[in-house]
Amino acid sequence: MYTQSDSDCHSSGEELEWSGNPTVSVTLRERSRNTVAIRQSLSLLGRGVGTEWQSVSECHTFVEEQEWSGNLTEIVTPRNWSRNGVAIRQERNGEELKREETFKYRFKKDGKKHTLFINEATKEDAGHYTAKTNGGQSVAELLVQEKQLEVYQSIADLTVKAQEQAAFKCEVSDEKVKGKWFKNGVEVVPSDRVQITHIGRIHKLVIDNVRPQDEGDYTFVPDGFAFNLSAKLNFLEVKIDYVPRQDPPKIHLDCLGSIPDATIIVVAGNKLRLDVPISGDPVPTVIWSKADKVITEMDGRVHVEKHPDHCVFIIEGAERSDQGVYTVLVKNPAGEDRADITVRVVDIPDPPESPRILTVGEDSCTTQWDPPAFDGGQPVLGYVLERKKKKSYRWMRLNFDLWKETTYEAKRMIEGVVYEMRVYAVNSIGMSRHSSASKPFVPIAPTSEPTNLTVDDVSDTTISLKWRTPEKVGAAGLDGYRVEYCKEGSDEWLPAQEGLIDCNSLRICDLPTGERLRFRVRAVNMAGMSGAASLPQPVTIRELVQRPRICLPRSLRQKVVKVVGETVNIMIPFQGKPRPIITWLKDEQPLDSKNITIRNSDTDTIFFIRKAEREHSGSYQLQIQIENTKDTASIYIQVIDKPGPPVHVKVGEVWGLNVALSWQPPKDDGNCEITGYTIQKADKKTMEWFTVYEHCRRAQCSVSELVVGNEYFFRVFTENICGLSDEASQSKDSVYIQKPGMQYKPPSYKQHDFTEPPKFTRQLMNRSVICGYNATLSCALRGSPKPKVMWYKNQADLSGDPRYRMFSNQGVLSLEIRKPSSIDAGIYSCQATNPLGEAKSECRLEVRVL
Repeated sequence: MYTQSDSDCHSSGEELEWSGNPTVSVTLRERSRNTVAIRQSLSLLGRGVGTEWQSVSECHTFVEEQEWSGNLTEIVTPRNWSRNGVAIRQERNGEELKREETFKYRFKKDGKKHTLFINEATKEDAGHYTAKTNGGQSVAELLVQEKQLEVYQSIADLTVKAQEQAAFKCEVSDEKVKGKWFKNGVEVVPSDRVQITHIGRIHKLVIDNVRPQDEGDYTFVPDGFAFNLSAKLNFLEVKIDYVPRQDPPKIHLDCLGSIPDATIIVVAGNKLRLDVPISGDPVPTVIWSKADKVITEMDGRVHVEKHPDHCVFIIEGAERSDQGVYTVLVKNPAGEDRADITVRVVDIPDPPESPRILTVGEDSCTTQWDPPAFDGGQPVLGYVLERKKKKSYRWMRLNFDLWKETTYEAKRMIEGVVYEMRVYAVNSIGMSRHSSASKPFVPIAPTSEPTNLTVDDVSDTTISLKWRTPEKVGAAGLDGYRVEYCKEGSDEWLPAQEGLIDCNSLRICDLPTGERLRFRVRAVNMAGMSGAASLPQPVTIRELVQRPRICLPRSLRQKVVKVVGETVNIMIPFQGKPRPIITWLKDEQPLDSKNITIRNSDTDTIFFIRKAEREHSGSYQLQIQIENTKDTASIYIQVIDKPGPPVHVKVGEVWGLNVALSWQPPKDDGNCEITGYTIQKADKKTMEWFTVYEHCRRAQCSVSELVVGNEYFFRVFTENICGLSDEASQSKDSVYIQKPGMQYKPPSYKQHDFTEPPKFTRQLMNRSVICGYNATLSCALRGSPKPKVMWYKNQADLSGDPRYRMFSNQGVLSLEIRKPSSIDAGIYSCQATNPLGEAKSECRLEVRVL
């Protein structure tokens, strides 16, 4: 399984793609023989010493031949490309991967694809793998999961005679899995008669010279898996006829450890079978009971079997309710005997309670949970935690080693995303069901402290503070601010206002006159309070006198352009103590306040026009005055509108399929510059108008491609930055295109001489480019007749070099250098010649290697 650190994981077999430079594709193949293949596709082009390749496959073939022959020197290798190519570096958790004698890692190239093979993958191979180039990198996370253990051959029940050999054999799917053998719940210890072997996938328990005490239930439990394989060893005795006599009954518990009160442990869901040998003559009667309740031969899942020399107690699919003390009573006319057997049912633990989120951070959280109410009869070894996004259905495991404590700090989460957590409990039997999900939570962090805390105003009893929003707010946003103050020399901070403040300023009233106070501001969000932004020096509470000063915004120092009907809303801040007198003028005359609204405050003045009109254009003067001191500022407002139509559209000369039109500029330009004209034509038969030209800058044009035999009308619209004029000016006379047969006498005029020598209107500019990325040199040329253009590098002609492409488009000359390297640096020149002269332009190209 692969996961990406900032994104969701994909299941086995999917392909992950990330956009970057170069593009990297990571694919997880099906796991076979514990080998994980990581395929990486990179755009690579390299060059060896004195060798050029036309394709990546040709380069790879050359590299492989050099490796087999042992002659590879400073050329492209699978892990180290030459200086002119791309460097590929494979890392795991920040450490470079190299070939080893054990061949743990193998590297393979196939064209643009690079593959990393990890042989015999183990849990230690999990981590972050990085493929780096000089243009970027790609990171993927490898998670190694354990295989499921399969049983190819289970152990079978055996019946042997005295002095014979008993051999239990089983086969599992994993050769590396070890296990333990148990007899009636007690681990079997190897001895001279008992041998335990493990060869490949086969596990054997061999008992030589079988004795009666060897009879019992034998179980093989693989390490790390919550299941077992059980079988019965029956001892066959050779009976000798003897004279019947009465013997008191006897229970033989040697197979249970030779203790009066034996304890049998069984895993929940497994079958428990107890064979208790008995003796007595005549054959005794066997009675099994639990808590003074007699168990019949067929009593649900728990039943008994009776035989002359032994009795059998069976529990099918053991459950927790089956746990307890079972009493076996044997009696005959000669007497009775009893024994107590304690059956202990162990199971996976109950799921823990829903985890609680104690604290959250910017990318982490601390969660806590209570141990499960029932540990399954075995101590809880640890816990496994998972998390997922609120809207996702896929849980991601957080720890692969069991966590011993009941508090865990989860990291590497995305701030602002809603998450949920759940917990599993693990004991020696297995893993419990998952707990219910925690309450959704969002990783957040306190904001940074507010910035630029300053004093805006001070009087004898009040102070006005203002500050800016913290630089780092975070995904949780801001709930507000808390302003505090204290006397100089004291550490007792008092809140300036109850609750939080929503805006970035506050006026604090009823302060002691003449007292020196310190002030600070904190930002508050869901994660708590930020650090404090404090004034550097204490402030004395007393009235200040300040000269009037207008703080004209930079945008108002230029012409303010508005369209007719738009709203004009201009706010100009100013300074001054006490509050200055504010006066607005237009063109040095008192302002007409019918359509213009002025609102003044202690710190700014607002100039407001609901719907701008043409007559609102002009120069406005603002003046503030305190006693004999004043300050002034001016702003210019230009209100523009659509222009009027052109004047006197006339049809000029007609020749062939062409007509010459002319007109005069409009009388009303809309209070701004005319940007062009739009000319339309209409056939007299249909009077449907079609656009001929748009954005025509001149007051005349020629209309071509008219149809012979049709009669046309023409009209012209004026255009400025507000758009086309609402009306058009139409030609009074129509134009009829004469049919063939008419002779046209062209006017005689002197031919203009357009010839001129070559001249570069835009010179070549020095360039600095990055190695491996296409570069283009451009210049502009003029000349008639058309000049012949030649490109040179260090005085060498580039015409026959396929690595350079030359373009010419409407006088713009371009030289494209495909994937330049350090040898492409130098002086490039462009030379143009025609019969009237020649011109030359040069520049320097620098190629940088990252």
